[in-house]
Amino acid sequence: MDISVVVPLFNEAESLPELHTWLKSVMEAHGFTYEIIFINDGSTDNSWEVIQKLRQTDSYVRGIKFRRNYGKSPALFCGFRAAQGDVVITMDADLQDSPDEVPELYRMITEDGYDLVSGYKQKRYDPLSKTIPTKLFNATARKVSGIPNLHDFNCGLKAYRREVVKNIEVYGEMHRYIPYLAKNAGFGKIAEKVVQHQARKHGKTKFGGWNRFVNGYLDLLTLWFMGSFGRKPMHVFGFLGSVMFFLGFAAVVAVGAIKLKAICSGTPAPLVTNSPYFYIALTMMLLGTQLFVAGFLGELISQNAEGRNNYQIETEI
Repeated sequence: MDISVVVPLFNEAESLPELHTWLKSVMEAHGFTYEIIFINDGSTDNSWEVIQKLRQTDSYVRGIKFRRNYGKSPALFCGFRAAQGDVVITMDADLQDSPDEVPELYRMITEDGYDLVSGYKQKRYDPLSKTIPTKLFNATARKVSGIPNLHDFNCGLKAYRREVVKNIEVYGEMHRYIPYLAKNAGFGKIAEKVVQHQARKHGKTKFGGWNRFVNGYLDLLTLWFMGSFGRKPMHVFGFLGSVMFFLGFAAVVAVGAIKLKAICSGTPAPLVTNSPYFYIALTMMLLGTQLFVAGFLGELISQNAEGRNNYQIETEI
């Protein structure tokens, strides 16, 4: 199979028939063998009924229905797990991503040899509450991830070689940084393509602006730590703990030496406990010990927690 199109959605019943018709016309015009996988992320409208009707008229349609709303990352994870195509295309269901971009994205994967191609929406039709946090996210993500050529990490329109989606784990809200996940997994051939961004036709955006701003930076910090120290937490916790402990120990020795010098010279010696540096030193030693122990505990805890990506799927078609 040439292409799997993975479409996560939440309350997009009005958009689905038009998106399906558009995708189908593009696929047939270029002679692709394909499947369209709709992941219904706990929609409260009749999105699932629309998917069922599409399946009845088109055998290329597949559907996954969550019992409740989990989020975009779990939806993508399940879509990636079900995908069978040589190239996997992801896009949002709100008609803001153009299916006309699919043939060129497919060519860049199959002919140019890229592992991942991310869309770049230079001209956007989103409100400022969404565009401003997005620009800040992307600027920071480029620096932290070491992928300087990407301008839009969070663009829903992306293309992947099948091996990429089968070897990365998208969880929590990590869909924003899938290129970073791919790079950490060893898929470094990452490119960008300028794509058309269309104004939303139905409903309103399902993703807030400033909430994403906070969560996005926390997720990026998590990815940086896991990518750099995830398998060796002792390298960071042990190092910091050792530095703090030995600085505190040296300070205690210095305070004690001052006390001993005063005694040897016959001058009245102040109490060691009267010095604030004594308590600062003890605090540093305690914190250093705790960080060191945290490093040991981190080494003992498995990074891949069992059951982290077990989601309650009600039906698959």
